[in-house]
Amino acid sequence: MLAEPEVRTKRPPFFKVVLLNDDFTPMAFVIQVLESIFRMDHEKAMRIMLEVHTAGRGICGIYTRDIAASKVEQVVNLAREHQHPLACVMEEAP
Repeated sequence: MLAEPEVRTKRPPFFKVVLLNDDFTPMAFVIQVLESIFRMDHEKAMRIMLEVHTAGRGICGIYTRDIAASKVEQVVNLAREHQHPLACVMEEAP
């Protein structure tokens, strides 16, 4: 009798959602974005906002491709709605 071949499923790639610093978007708005879209508590949102401000970028979370793309779209739409140039991108996570 032949042994059944072992089936291995490949883990889907994950993506980091990253906010990029600019000189115009208010810090309070960045905190609002982190709390509303990424469901962060105020303390964590404050930490990420300061990272964006000082380092130029901050990771908001790591998600599957579809969820990451959806989060980026939500951030960009909310920023445009409030007339802020806040940029958000997704990058493949290692």
